[in-house]
Amino acid sequence: CICNSVQHSRAKHIDVRYHFIKEQVENGIVELYFVWTEYQLANIFTKPLPRERFNFLIEKLGIKSMSPDTLKRLAEETNE
Repeated sequence: CICNSVQHSRAKHIDVRYHFIKEQVENGIVELYFVWTEYQLANIFTKPLPRERFNFLIEKLGIKSMSPDTLKRLAEETNE
């Protein structure tokens, strides 16, 4: 077998992660579910979103969106 060792070393971590997750699923430790795009909470960190979608995901994550003035005031209250 002639293998591209450079390409293999770059992709090896993907192979290891894939087999680890596959094993966890087979052993019943992890259960995977399909999630529609509009409910992918990670999108808030990876994509520019319209304000409405951003606010929806912020709420689902339990995060509060605050203005810079509010953050400054809270920081000052903490330092007192």
